[in-house]
Amino acid sequence: MRYLYTTLGKLPADRLGMILPHEHVFVDLRTPDQPGYAEAETESVVSLMVPQIEAIKALGVTALVECSTGGVGRRADLDLAVSIAANFPIVVPTGIYREPWIPAWVRDASQEALYQWMVDELDTEIEATGFRAGWIKISAGDDGITPLETRILRAATQASKKTGALIGSHTIRGSVVMDQLDIIEEEGGSPERFLSIHTHAEPDFALHKAIAARGAWIEYDNIGAVPVEESAALIMRALDAGLGNHLLVSHDRGWYDPAQPNGGVPKPYTVVNTELLPLLKRSGVTSDTVVQLFHKNPFAAFSRS
Repeated sequence: MRYLYTTLGKLPADRLGMILPHEHVFVDLRTPDQPGYAEAETESVVSLMVPQIEAIKALGVTALVECSTGGVGRRADLDLAVSIAANFPIVVPTGIYREPWIPAWVRDASQEALYQWMVDELDTEIEATGFRAGWIKISAGDDGITPLETRILRAATQASKKTGALIGSHTIRGSVVMDQLDIIEEEGGSPERFLSIHTHAEPDFALHKAIAARGAWIEYDNIGAVPVEESAALIMRALDAGLGNHLLVSHDRGWYDPAQPNGGVPKPYTVVNTELLPLLKRSGVTSDTVVQLFHKNPFAAFSRS
């Protein structure tokens, strides 16, 4: 049986419904060497973010995937605190972001050490929180993957092989995604356990199809950042091209930002439900397809044995 590994334990598909596969509860986009990086009071984060979670619970969302990874302020303890306060499961990653956000310890770590760290977080627990990482989040530079990012990817591939965890990468250019898939295959990994995050940002739709043709997931995760009609049109294009079984859809929204006064003003996780889904249904998308995109696909992508 496959499970989604969350802050509230491992959950089978029959205990879940709609899942938002790319959101943020807490993010710090300053580099890790900055004063005050990733620092916040738990009570402040809970106070700001629990109402955002309650809003999507009321709309039928049953879990979300936290996409803040090492280098951009991942705080598994804060994810856990928000999750417990809202009684809502959150899927938290292991892994490391791209340069220049990579922490100093990672620069000095061997591929084997990075692999073991990821496996420990996936199979045991994250940072003494008592829960396991649910997936691996990495990244690559817009102009190509660097040697250090390649080392991280190779370690992530071996960790994915060991645990079955998904590797998701913040990668803007489809050509760089194809390079990442080449590296994964060199390491004996499976493109089917890879997610191209921000695929919508690649203007060449042929690359969307090429990535999916290799077995990888593609993700359109800018819902609410652009006119919803634009997002719906791209989703319809993907469905018409037969990519529905490879497609994830989310907002890339939230979040508590410790660089902003009082954590800033969160952007709600509700646009998919309140605006996008009604438009897709008016465009002829069936209920079965909605379940495929927002229930089955996220579970299939992020779950593991």
